[in-house]
Amino acid sequence: MSNHVIDEARRCLQCRNPKCTEGCPVRTDIRGAIALLKESKIEQAGELLFSNNPLSLVCSYVCPQESQCEGHCVLGLKGKPVQFSIIENYISDYYLNIIDGQTGVQPPSGMKVAVIGSGPAGVTISFILAKKGYDVTIYEGNEKIGGVMRYGIPEFRLPKMVLDRLKTALIKYGVKIRPNTNIGTNLNIDDFFRDGCKSVFIGTGVWRPNRLNLPGESFGNVHYAIDYLRNPDVYDLGDTVIVVGGGNTAIDVARTAIRKGSRHVSLVFNRGAEHLTASREEIEFAKIDGVEFVYNKSTVRFLENGIAVRDCAESENGEILEGEEESILPSDSTIIAVGQGPRSVIVSSTKGIDVNGRGLIAVDESGRTTRPGVYASGDVVTGAKTVVEAVKVSKRVAEAMDEYMKSLP
Repeated sequence: MSNHVIDEARRCLQCRNPKCTEGCPVRTDIRGAIALLKESKIEQAGELLFSNNPLSLVCSYVCPQESQCEGHCVLGLKGKPVQFSIIENYISDYYLNIIDGQTGVQPPSGMKVAVIGSGPAGVTISFILAKKGYDVTIYEGNEKIGGVMRYGIPEFRLPKMVLDRLKTALIKYGVKIRPNTNIGTNLNIDDFFRDGCKSVFIGTGVWRPNRLNLPGESFGNVHYAIDYLRNPDVYDLGDTVIVVGGGNTAIDVARTAIRKGSRHVSLVFNRGAEHLTASREEIEFAKIDGVEFVYNKSTVRFLENGIAVRDCAESENGEILEGEEESILPSDSTIIAVGQGPRSVIVSSTKGIDVNGRGLIAVDESGRTTRPGVYASGDVVTGAKTVVEAVKVSKRVAEAMDEYMKSLP
């Protein structure tokens, strides 16, 4: 593994205008990190990556590199791009082992910040504000931190040990973590301000599965993807499983079901293969794992032994047209993977925070909500996105929170 990392680093051309950085949502200084690694300055390379992206190690596992950094590498025009993912993984894994919670930390400001949710957005905000000297407390509804990284991404894609190490790093930076605490039930945002917080960040993600509102959706053999991924071991799906959807979550569910013992797993999608929203790499891995892809089939109702579907096609204006004849696709269990929305418990228990028509928190470009001092980013603002996209926006939000608190009398 180490030799492969070095070989990949040596392949980097150190381009004057690195396209790889342009392709990265958080503008990672890939050229600089590789140069430092080749000079045996791995600690400095790790600090370079971590200061730009506290979730650099996570991103090395789950980013769609083929459409971002690696997809923009000039070597990929005629051959194989530099695999920055394995270089980033090696450097960031090393750095997380030696992180001291002291490097680059500003003196204590004496101001408290509450961070609700410990998904990608919440963890990013916590690291950045803790380094700026703020007294940060994370309030997490589950027993462990990570949010969608822990409860929505399978172990085979992102080892949970990575998230445990991030928790250790947060504690080294002085961040307090209060688990098993659901905000909006016992505690609410008003309580934070009453108890001295100068700013509150909401990063609770999207945990309410979208429904199809079809007959049979309440049957005992029908499940929702985000619920299944939280703890797949408690489900007895049987040998034959159908997953309805076409995104990365649907792929994660299908590959997990195979690893948990289901022998025949099909992904049923109501459009053609070119419209799948899952990453190309994940689709290829799913095919290798044995997932069958069934295209142009629209689910019309759920059965106790499968699903009823109709053939469908796309019109010239993009509308999906269904045929009239139904057919049955048999399965022991069916899992619906058509996206998630936010739970409204925090907003409904707090005055002054507006939401949009999808129930997502309304914010400006810097994450400001309609209530002064309250900020939000991540999936609860944008809907389900990638980890690196959450980091990108949260970096901007953290700066806005810092400016706001510094302006307070």
